[in-house]
Amino acid sequence: MEAAGAGSPPSQPPAPHPAVAPLAFLLGKWRGEGEGSFPTISSFRYGEELLFSHHPSKPVISYTQKTWKAASGEPMHAESGYWRLRPDGSVEVVIAQSTGLAEVQKGSYDAEKKTVTLQSELVGNASKVKQITRAFQVSDGELSYVVQMATITTSLQPHLKALLKKI
Repeated sequence: MEAAGAGSPPSQPPAPHPAVAPLAFLLGKWRGEGEGSFPTISSFRYGEELLFSHHPSKPVISYTQKTWKAASGEPMHAESGYWRLRPDGSVEVVIAQSTGLAEVQKGSYDAEKKTVTLQSELVGNASKVKQITRAFQVSDGELSYVVQMATITTSLQPHLKALLKKI
């Protein structure tokens, strides 16, 4: 006896909520490597996994991120949050980091160029960090990003960059 559904074509995932559709290029699991630096720390390399997930009935994207030391695999940083598109064409992102820091970011996106640019509106529970920017781009099936940071002693400058592939 054949199993139910055997021989039928695989089903496509449901279409995203219309409010999320312009950022559908981010959806999925991404994995790769990055590097970090800042004037007050030693440079480092890391592995990373990002997950942008979505339920078609909700106008929001869930976001989780985890990193590990490239050489040893030891866990490093983790964060999670939500991305939502606004009626005015902007994007809002709320992120909670494993360090206790919380970010509220606002920015813009270009669905055709597959880019998102974010600027912190609020960096909460941070004694030293004053500003964070994030720029994402998907090109040729790869997701790249650059995170810049400013602290009470250092002006805004690159802190993290990574290149990830969809898995």
